Amino acid sequence: MEYQVLQHKFPPVWNEESEILILGSFPSVKSREQGFFYGHPRNRFWEVISTIVESERPVTIKEKKEMLLAHHIAIWDVVKSCRIRGSSDSSIRDVVPNDISGLLENSQITKIFANGKTAQRLYYRYLYENIKLPAVLLPSTSPANAAWSLERLIGEYRKIRE
Repeated sequence: MEYQVLQHKFPPVWNEESEILILGSFPSVKSREQGFFYGHPRNRFWEVISTIVESERPVTIKEKKEMLLAHHIAIWDVVKSCRIRGSSDSSIRDVVPNDISGLLENSQITKIFANGKTAQRLYYRYLYENIKLPAVLLPSTSPANAAWSLERLIGEYRKIRE
């Protein structure tokens, strides 16, 4: 598979009441097709988040946004544009990061979590110096992270509610 130069095409989910930011790396092929975060049918993000906030699992994009905002959770990705092969985080090159400063300045976000090691690594490489908020590592909800069961993911993601 060849590298493609791609731009992040959809905005973050957040509002002025957001307190928690969960950062991914860059949208997968399925997410890019759907135009929304965590779009692969086997990605466990929506199952995990709905469980920890004790909400019904959202199906539509509208329901997903409503659930996140009702619980003061914002989501976005570190990468605004890059070269990438398919959905492979390990292939990400030539990163231009998203500017999350404005989002932080216009919300109540005091905690940042990284959905996976690549998101955390890219955050520290490109954004941390200007932001100075640590990004707590959470295991990736991607289907590629098969070593983590749904139950273990839920246990780790409960940190965002502490």
